Amino acid sequence: MDKIKRRFGDRPDGTLVRDADSLHVFMPYILRNRADAEAHIRETIDLTAINAWLKEQNEKNPPYHYTFFQVFAAAMLKTVVLRPKMNRFIQGRRLYQRNHLSLAFVAKKKFSDNGEESLLMRRFADDCTVHTVHQAIYDEVYKVRSGGNDHSTDVINILAKMPRWLLRVVSFILRFLDYYGRVPQAMIKDEPDYASVYISNLGSIKLHAGYHHLNNWGTNSIFMVIGEKYMAPYFDEEGRVTMKESLDIGITLDERIADGYYYAKTIKLFKYLLQHPALLERPANEVVEYE
Repeated sequence: MDKIKRRFGDRPDGTLVRDADSLHVFMPYILRNRADAEAHIRETIDLTAINAWLKEQNEKNPPYHYTFFQVFAAAMLKTVVLRPKMNRFIQGRRLYQRNHLSLAFVAKKKFSDNGEESLLMRRFADDCTVHTVHQAIYDEVYKVRSGGNDHSTDVINILAKMPRWLLRVVSFILRFLDYYGRVPQAMIKDEPDYASVYISNLGSIKLHAGYHHLNNWGTNSIFMVIGEKYMAPYFDEEGRVTMKESLDIGITLDERIADGYYYAKTIKLFKYLLQHPALLERPANEVVEYE
């Protein structure tokens, strides 16, 4: 994101949207919590093009394989860059344009009932590509699976040791500071609930995609769930059926940051990128003709 000079009313992580229409100024006073303003979208994605692209990339023998999760993450980041209203958030009853592009996701240290989860967030430049996303995700996952803790877990571990009454006080203070954008940045700089996009890959634990709520804490306005792959029927114009590998995604949005028409075009762009994954090798801020 381009560095913008802060003005009165801005936050460290966002610029106040001063030209918002009256409806979007008023909505946060009616729908006060993010979880009250959720819009859920469910889509089925044909993986044919993605599988072909992954095969081509992995035949080059990279240090570690490309995955469809990385493709979905790169496609969503590019979508957010090209559809900037999707990188907005509501906090303190005001609408802000986030001043960074970031991706949050969960990594399980070990696939077992007792395996710990790490909450990870990584920031990206507006000209990132699927290759930079691929490397960044690998770096974060490798770090936690090699025994390291993520910053969010370190903070939670400290708070969890407090007595219940003190934790309630601290929680109240943090929410008060969050309302006014005054939470210490050292505490939330890698906090997933402050990310542009939060993604959960449920397919990795053999679950189908479904609805996932947004959190009232933080500023995250987009939560995407990726489901398990399966074979689905596709019909051509003559009624002939072909079975193709597919998966479902669920996207939960804060409906207060844009309108339905804007969301519809955003999802159309996102699906177009997934059907043309080679476009993700180009900088995220490079315009795509998809209509």
